[in-house]
Amino acid sequence: MSVSEGQSGETEARGRQEMLRRRLVALGFDEVRFATLAELGGDRLKAWFEAGHHADMQWMERTAEKRLKPELVLAEARSVIMLGVSYADAGRGAKNERRETDEAEPQRATWARYALHEDYHDTMKVGLIAAGKVIGEMYGATREDMRAYVDTGPVLERGWAAKAGLGFIGKNAMLISRRHGNWLFLATILTRQEFFPDAPVRKQASDFADVGLLCGKCTRCLDACPTEAFAAPGVVDARRCVSYQTIENKGIIPRELRAGIGNRIYGCDVCLEVCPWNRFAVAGREVLLVARRELAGLSVREILALTPARFAEVFRKTPIKRVKLAGLLRNACIVAGNSGDVNLLEPLAMLARHESALVRAHAVWAVRTLGGESRASALLKPARAAETDATVVAEYGDARP
Repeated sequence: MSVSEGQSGETEARGRQEMLRRRLVALGFDEVRFATLAELGGDRLKAWFEAGHHADMQWMERTAEKRLKPELVLAEARSVIMLGVSYADAGRGAKNERRETDEAEPQRATWARYALHEDYHDTMKVGLIAAGKVIGEMYGATREDMRAYVDTGPVLERGWAAKAGLGFIGKNAMLISRRHGNWLFLATILTRQEFFPDAPVRKQASDFADVGLLCGKCTRCLDACPTEAFAAPGVVDARRCVSYQTIENKGIIPRELRAGIGNRIYGCDVCLEVCPWNRFAVAGREVLLVARRELAGLSVREILALTPARFAEVFRKTPIKRVKLAGLLRNACIVAGNSGDVNLLEPLAMLARHESALVRAHAVWAVRTLGGESRASALLKPARAAETDATVVAEYGDARP
């Protein structure tokens, strides 16, 4: 093959790859980037596990080897296609925070911005299926030649996204895009097809995703964390993270963290919201998203009164269904306890007799926090007399069984 023929073949291959990029963008993905796969050293990940920063998320540790060796996920995998969907505009204009200036305004909780949608795992999966068909059509690839995931597979999405130039890993451990700020959902396609890699946003000292590459001296995210969950820049201790505690933790939320949760009922965006890079974020097209911003209008009282049927109706198809009713009521009790609103004492006292011990324990804490000892004692007297669960009894602060 002559030099000119080789150059012609590369030009044609690059042109086809750019056509693929355009077609994937047309499906609704706001970003499409390519990286060459390689086996990773994984020292940071291993240290994170060894420190116990993954809390009880043992499934992450069980899949660690696959995360570091993509060929264990897909034999002969050569490239990764990183896809991003922006949710930069989600929640703007919605009542996602209590208005301090209006005394008549009912207490409202704050939801993580991404939760104000139908579950992105489901809606983005539609785009991934379509993307697989496009890749098959253009490159003759079969389903066996690809593995596709929306934020759930054994791959290091943020690391590969940084490698592909989608953004960089900030000190808040999140992918930060110069175009979308902190607001990107990620999807991954591992493929046996070889693609030309895109360049990262800046040359990196390590082989994989330097932390704080474009953060400079800024530490706003580290300083703003309400529960001091950062063990170091880019290192989140899940055990102290509001998102972990309100979503992944299925049990009792430690008392020492409850005040820091504030009015955050599901997830936490604090370390994302304070990032200066967000000032460059443009609104996403939301082609692969379904907004549910009305959820932000629910009052804390309404949430405390949820029944199983009402919970299923209101949160159908949303990521919030993951925590189930008991988990959401647990979180709502903490929000109510932090609210200073004594009008919530009555529904909280009712929840102190809920069928779930998880709910009862946090309801008791909230009543005692809001009402003070004497008022709480009177409100909780019937529930205390019937209580036998040790975790709930502990919240009463006395030694009686």
